[in-house]
Amino acid sequence: EPIQERFFRPHFLQAPGDLTVQEGKLCRMDCKASVSGLPTPDLSWQLNGRPIRPDSSHKMLVRENGVHSLIIEPVTSRDAGIYTCIASNRAGENTFSLELTVAAKEVQKAPVFIEKLQNTGVTEGFPVRLECRISGEPSPQIFWKKENESLTYNTDRVSMHQDNYGYICLLIQGATKEDAGWYTVSAKNEAGIVSCTARLDVYTQWQQPPQTTKPKKVRPSASRYAALCDQGLDIRAAFQPEANPVHLTMQPGLVESDDL
Repeated sequence: EPIQERFFRPHFLQAPGDLTVQEGKLCRMDCKASVSGLPTPDLSWQLNGRPIRPDSSHKMLVRENGVHSLIIEPVTSRDAGIYTCIASNRAGENTFSLELTVAAKEVQKAPVFIEKLQNTGVTEGFPVRLECRISGEPSPQIFWKKENESLTYNTDRVSMHQDNYGYICLLIQGATKEDAGWYTVSAKNEAGIVSCTARLDVYTQWQQPPQTTKPKKVRPSASRYAALCDQGLDIRAAFQPEANPVHLTMQPGLVESDDL
């Protein structure tokens, strides 16, 4: 007797669930259909009940292990909706559905300086802050360098800080002559990179003579780091006016004449 060929409707061994993909990214939907006999089922895809045709951004692949893939790149808002995969042969068909949600594209803005680093002078032994403010989307990574040496970690004396408002601070406790030099802060995100450089001068301690002129006013810092890490630092001490060079100080024993 002739052997009667038997056919079985397909069923899915593997199917994806609902997906959320960011606009502009790649989306991949993988599934695997199986049958107990022949013929091998044909697979087709639909979006909201309409057939999907291959084009430059929609590709349909089949691997040797029987996995079928629908690849969308780049994803746009028009790709959101209900996707249905249909596996069919002469014995029947089977389907599965999923919902693709397309999230809004992430806003990207290159970093910019709202407030740049300023050249700063400090008397040896006093604390000092190098400060700036940066904006950017997404929030940029911050890198500090002294001359050509990267500052990669905090110590008890030198520490790096930033807050959620874009304020950046390099804090030095008890400045030494070795701290003097050029400092560079860089901000980097996916949209770009920006850098700013300023000089720190550290002066030797000396006794100021009695002031005969009106003292220079120092504008108090509006920094958000006045109480950084509960250090309790004296802003006036950290940002006092630049001192005069040592060789201009009066020598002991010399008397200033009112006639001169």
